[in-house]
Amino acid sequence: MHIFKKSSKLDNVLYDVRGPVVEEAARMEERGTHVLKLNIGNPAPFGFRTPDEVIYDMSQQLSDCEGYSPSQGLFSARKAIMQYSQIKKLPNVTINDIYTGNGVSELINLCMSALLDNGDEILIPSPDYPLWTACATLAGGKAVHYICDEQSDWYPDIEDMRRKITNRTKALVIINPNNPTGALYPKEVLQKIVDLAREHHLIIFSDEIYDRLVMDGKEHISIASLAPDLFCVTFSGLSKSHMIAGFRIGWMVLSGNKAIAKDYIEGIKMLSNMRLCSNVPAQSVVQTALWGNQSVNDYLVPGGRIYEQREYIYKALTDIPGITAVKPQAAFYMFPKIDVKKFNIVNDEKFALDLLQDKKILIVQGSGFNWKQPDHFRVVYLPRIEVLKEAVGKISDFLSYYRQG
Repeated sequence: MHIFKKSSKLDNVLYDVRGPVVEEAARMEERGTHVLKLNIGNPAPFGFRTPDEVIYDMSQQLSDCEGYSPSQGLFSARKAIMQYSQIKKLPNVTINDIYTGNGVSELINLCMSALLDNGDEILIPSPDYPLWTACATLAGGKAVHYICDEQSDWYPDIEDMRRKITNRTKALVIINPNNPTGALYPKEVLQKIVDLAREHHLIIFSDEIYDRLVMDGKEHISIASLAPDLFCVTFSGLSKSHMIAGFRIGWMVLSGNKAIAKDYIEGIKMLSNMRLCSNVPAQSVVQTALWGNQSVNDYLVPGGRIYEQREYIYKALTDIPGITAVKPQAAFYMFPKIDVKKFNIVNDEKFALDLLQDKKILIVQGSGFNWKQPDHFRVVYLPRIEVLKEAVGKISDFLSYYRQG
């Protein structure tokens, strides 16, 4: 009998945000066990509602959204994104430089497929959002991970980036604000990255999906605004800032020196055309969402849900003996460090699995974000404080007796 196997292209691909530990959680739920999911940035299950005007505007336009849109997106959506890009000071952007997608995820895949030949290298942060590494690998490229330094508020280690650039390196990726660490990069760090990209003639890919989820009075700066002479691709969307993850609407903006990427842009256009277009009803609310009342702002200040939940989870987790963390400044993730000697942890996936089976709490282990040491995990702090309180109590109790091996 002939056995069909998965493609060997998937051998080095990992996406543990929805991986083996999540599959075990699904099996537990099928048996009737309630699992608290702190593994994925999905606002809706935790009571974050889409703004009413967004729902209303989509309902009013549904009958106009039954056909395909142009492959790059509706004019109204791209115009709104272009204006937003101008406010973020992205240089040399026209409406033809905007591409909408079914979330940023689709566009990351599209960009990697259009760029990378077998053996081409691309610098990706560690820890990363694992889709970047997966898409680069699937495209035949080699993801080379540079270190983000926990001792320096999780900022990229510029010297480590420099050491890892070779004559095969085509581009570098930054995730700012960062997932999984919640770090926000200041201008001086961004400038050093631009200088490095300029020195080695690299494309900059900047994943900025959380750019409107910034706390503590900080300001998000788009790296492309500092690099008018380089070719940059900036990604953003509405899933997180407007609590509409299920609508699947993201975009990318090509900026800066497009002349040096003419052929690559042709490749992007070709792949964009091949998937016909992104979700048209979701495109129809981009203008309303970007330029209407920004209800998310109320969540990000003292008294607001995301702010207060961040304050609580940071203090509560770091009060547990053996857990330390850098306080996140953006998004809704934290990437705590576990004292592996204290708990004798050698396998962080086993740690996540044991926590799930013992306490019915689902987190993602650090290795799921291409972090090489078994000493971190990511928590999502979207649940209300009373739910987080219960979760931290269970994690604390678990760590009071847990020893691996």
